[in-house]
Parts: sequence; C-alpha cells; structure tokens
Amino acid sequence: MAALGDLARRHQDKILSLSYRVLGNWHRAEDVAQETFLRVHRAAKRYKPQAKFTTWLYRIVVNLCFDEQRKQAKAAAPLEDADPAAPAEPESNAAERKEVVELVKAAVGELPERQRMAVILHRYDGLSHGEISEVTGWSKSAVESLLVRGYANLREKLGKMKDFIK
Repeated sequence: MAALGDLARRHQDKILSLSYRVLGNWHRAEDVAQETFLRVHRAAKRYKPQAKFTTWLYRIVVNLCFDEQRKQAKAAAPLEDADPAAPAEPESNAAERKEVVELVKAAVGELPERQRMAVILHRYDGLSHGEISEVTGWSKSAVESLLVRGYANLREKLGKMKDFIK
C-alpha cells in the first residue's frame, strides 16, 4: 500500500492532466485517475516490466478515457469548461488568454477521437511517436499519420487566428 501511495503521489498530476485534456471535465478526470490507481493496485501482482512503468500507466489512462468518452457519447452530457486547478492570471492578459485557450480547446475537442488522443499525448504529455504507439497499441506509422492529420486539422481550424496565436 505504501508503494501504491508513492506511485500515486509521483504520477497523480500527470494522470489528472491527461484525463482532463482528453475528457474536458474535471470531475470525470478525477474519477479516471482514481480508477487508474485502483487498476494498478489490482494488477500489481501480474505486472511484468516489459516496457516503462509510465507506458503501462498511460495505457490504462488512455483506455479508461476512451471508455469514459463512449459512456458520455451515449449519455450526451455537456462538457464542463472550468479547471479548478488552473492558476489565476493577471486580469490584463486573462481575457485574451482565456479566449485563445478556449478556441484551442474547442479545436482539439473537435478532432476525431484517435487524432485527439495522439495530439494530446504528443503535444501536452511530450510522448514520442514510439511511446504513443506503446501506450495506445497503434502502429508507429498509424501514430505518425494521426499526428500529421490532427495537426493539419488544428491548423485549418485555428488558421483564422494565426496572427493572434504565436
């Protein structure tokens, strides 16, 4: 149990962040993070370190996020916009930054599910193409293709803002 607590403290922020970016809802992200660590605990005896621990951990998170998205698609519940853990910004930049963040968030949210997951893992979590392939189970060429199409779709959606976003 102590080891699980150490793992949770070490990886909790990254897991919450990834879940929130994918799901767009803080409460659902917290549920996914909690379920992730429950699954790690249940599978601890069966874990065989064939890859990095974080790869295995991200795989659990990605699968739980996909499951959660499927559940939400059936329920058709609206997404929550506020991130209660987001730091406060000075008022002068807050409105502009919030507008840009919301536009980027909306554009990422409009990507097809696999493109969205690939872009989030690559851009926000800094995973390489090979690491994304290991986490998702997709081939490396599929990951590369998803990233190319995902970034192209984002450029197209955000093209109107190119002077505003640097």
